[in-house]
Amino acid sequence: MDSVRSPEWPVAPLGGLAANSASARYGQPVGGPPTAPPHPSPPPAYRPAAATVPAPDTRTGTGPAVAPPIPVKLLIAGGFGVGKTTTVGAISEIAPLTTEAEMTSAGIGVDDPGTRSTKTTTTVAMDFGCVTIDRSLKLYLFGTPGQDRFGFMWDDLARGALGALVVVDSSRLDDCYPAIDFFERAGLPFVVGVNTFDGRLTHELGAIRWALAIGDHVPLVQFDARDRLSVRDALLVVLDRALDRAVREKGV
Repeated sequence: MDSVRSPEWPVAPLGGLAANSASARYGQPVGGPPTAPPHPSPPPAYRPAAATVPAPDTRTGTGPAVAPPIPVKLLIAGGFGVGKTTTVGAISEIAPLTTEAEMTSAGIGVDDPGTRSTKTTTTVAMDFGCVTIDRSLKLYLFGTPGQDRFGFMWDDLARGALGALVVVDSSRLDDCYPAIDFFERAGLPFVVGVNTFDGRLTHELGAIRWALAIGDHVPLVQFDARDRLSVRDALLVVLDRALDRAVREKGV
């Protein structure tokens, strides 16, 4: 029988390779043994993961990194001219941010700083400062404006605060009533700090507590707004009051 060949296949020369053979397409000789695939490279040797080493403390240059201090927001509140700006500036470890404006004749009869005050400026927004207590705690202090017309700002400034120091001038106790009423309604722990103008008090602390009608659960302290250590001690009382409040609420 005559052989049949597809017309698309080229005629292989004598002794040559067919154009459509596996040898021609893949380079393998006809009839030769199959070429073994290349041997794969061995996997890399097992190496355990390196232990994670804490980053060095950027403040000391040695040892593991220390967690940043917990921020605590406190308010410095009170009436007009009682020493709130002085309190923040006395203890702040940074240059305090103040919004002081010159007092003008338009404030006569409206803003009364008291007869003993030499105040010539007034806070028109807020004061801000901060102080690091230790490696685990940092206080951010916000001083409120004392005038009644700026009372609308108190709600915003009190948001997120853990406590407040209400600064009082013992010769003008009526100026601190609005601040005490505000924190009592807000349920925010506060401490009453009587500022010793000229190093003395007009009334004894017991009489001041009676006049302010505050309970024994509200700490009443005497401090000097110009003295850093005295301000520190007053703020520590505020922290203790806030901590006691938090522990009691957690136990409920």
